[in-house]
Amino acid sequence: MKKLFFFLFIPLLNYGQEKPIVNIGGALRYNYLISSWDSDQKDIGGDFVYDFFRINAEASYKDVYLNVEYREYSPDFGGGFLKQGWMGYSFNEQEDIHIGLTQVPFGIQTYNSHNWFFNLTYYVGLEDDHDLGVKYMNIGDKFEYQLAFFKGSELFDLGGAREVDPQRYAYDIVGNNKEVNQFNGKLIYKTGEDFKHRFGLSAQYGGLYNIETQEMGDHHALSLHHEVDFKRWNLKTTVLTARHNPMNAEGESRDIVRMGAYGFPYDVASDFEMYTAAISYSLPVELGPISNLEFYNDFGYMDKRASGFKNTAQNVTGILVTAGDMYIYVDYAAGYNHSWFGGDFTNEFGEGKPNLGWESRFNVNFGYYFLTDNKSR
Repeated sequence: MKKLFFFLFIPLLNYGQEKPIVNIGGALRYNYLISSWDSDQKDIGGDFVYDFFRINAEASYKDVYLNVEYREYSPDFGGGFLKQGWMGYSFNEQEDIHIGLTQVPFGIQTYNSHNWFFNLTYYVGLEDDHDLGVKYMNIGDKFEYQLAFFKGSELFDLGGAREVDPQRYAYDIVGNNKEVNQFNGKLIYKTGEDFKHRFGLSAQYGGLYNIETQEMGDHHALSLHHEVDFKRWNLKTTVLTARHNPMNAEGESRDIVRMGAYGFPYDVASDFEMYTAAISYSLPVELGPISNLEFYNDFGYMDKRASGFKNTAQNVTGILVTAGDMYIYVDYAAGYNHSWFGGDFTNEFGEGKPNLGWESRFNVNFGYYFLTDNKSR
């Protein structure tokens, strides 16, 4: 904690190329929300609650650089943990390498969505995921590719026999199975002038080590994705398939794996296909401090492969309001068999339940982002 306060008071340095550059920034966020499934909350007109406080540090010197983000949520949502933290080196203007807790190169990045809730891909560990390893990036004019090896997900305890803790930012396998030795590859082809296209292919493969049986299973995912920008419009579409083969103890189902984040674990179907589409329109305005309104609708559908499992869907319609360094997400989010939208939290991404209707949450997120130009969710 003393080190955290020390960094808070480091002055903003902006020297020449031969001297260090350090940027310190962060954000403070709150939520107003009202949920269709919470009658007590509706009786009081919704809740206004703390979201998080974060600190970002970025530093560079002689082509070696640092990027780290620490977040402090409420104790009920995992408390404090790193979102990301990596050291990098630039070989040249096109090639870089990262080592540490860095974003997994899979799918549309940074986000496969526009809203505060992300898309369904986030809730199964396939959007804005960060793992511990090394990543090489080559960003050209026509092609981009990334290659990575991750020794594991965010692990804060030593020992192969320790269960994986769900207190983390990004969703990973937790509990008796743990992700190990994962390989990722991603290729992007860019084309067009008026319509700026990014056609992509992502793949990952890794082990799933079971603590109880001491056996190694595996998991893999493959995604085709496309993003296009035209004037003020943006469209993101994704088709992906994912398979998990956990070597669970006898009597434990292999049709589900346990994932977790923010201190909460839940079941996820081992095998599924997922389809997402997210569209936005950005409108510059002059309304006092408000300079831009971004309108969006993001949809996701999860098709589970196990017999009898009920599929999952999510749709978020909203507006992002930009006012100086303040960003306000106004979202109407709805989900069907979705763990974060009513019902049985631990089961809905797994087997699910029949005869469930759509549940919804109206959410307004107020965030002030200071010093660094980084309004990541």
